[in-house]
Amino acid sequence: MTVKFNENQLTTGMKLPKKRITLVDMIRKACIYSLLVVISLIVIIPILWIIGSSLSPGDSLFSSTLIPKNPSLIHYRNLLTNSDFPLWYKNTLKIATINMVVSVFLSTSSAYVFSRYRFRGRKPTLMVMLVLQMFPSFLAMTAIYVLLLQLGLLDTHLGLILVYATGQIPYNTWVAKGYFDGISRSMDEAAKIDGASNFTIFYKIILPLAKPIITFIALTNFTGPWMDFVLPKLILRSADKKTLAMGLYDMAVNQHNTKFTVFAAGAVLVAIPITLLFIYLQKHIVEGLTKGAVKI
Repeated sequence: MTVKFNENQLTTGMKLPKKRITLVDMIRKACIYSLLVVISLIVIIPILWIIGSSLSPGDSLFSSTLIPKNPSLIHYRNLLTNSDFPLWYKNTLKIATINMVVSVFLSTSSAYVFSRYRFRGRKPTLMVMLVLQMFPSFLAMTAIYVLLLQLGLLDTHLGLILVYATGQIPYNTWVAKGYFDGISRSMDEAAKIDGASNFTIFYKIILPLAKPIITFIALTNFTGPWMDFVLPKLILRSADKKTLAMGLYDMAVNQHNTKFTVFAAGAVLVAIPITLLFIYLQKHIVEGLTKGAVKI
């Protein structure tokens, strides 16, 4: 008596034949790797050029090379001792840190409400917030200027922080809400049975479980003011209230285009903290983005 086996009834112990690599597969891989190399060079070479320019002893970028012949830290020393760079750094750090804290509080609070409660007008409000993200902030610049002027907040760090914090609420709320939706409601119900209030559930249960999305929101709201130029240029006027972007731009322009290597040194100092933060928090950023769904 013979027993026949179908192709789908193969045992797990049998070895499958190795897939042959054809010429088409090799060409496809070569094209992909070549494209990745070209993109990497396009990104890396300007960065290396700026770093090399900041170490060149001259003042012009045209005389700079990718690898400086006589590297020097004189531009960094002049920037830290003979300019208002430390003041600009302190102003930017203050604005970015306060904006990060306020944005995280407002965004996570509103996201928790939209995720855990059902109330009249919930879906229309979410849709309005989604639509608001499609319009660039440049469209509201005139309205922002007039509003801050009437409130007496023009040329103040508080006015700039309010613009940053409130402008990021729609996007941050949608991202955080999607993450909160993935947290089981059974935890909320068990905590309510034990007598926990809504604030206790939010503070002691939801927030500890939502560290990846909180990290993502905090980092994005910190880097926004750190590198932004348009809104500070619109709102701030006094020299003692300038941010890093404003100060470095004015330095390069007001010196008749003869301080570009000092500008390059400032750009390197601005980029270092953000780069280190992204490298250190990369895992949480990716996890927060991938788990932040957008269902209503």
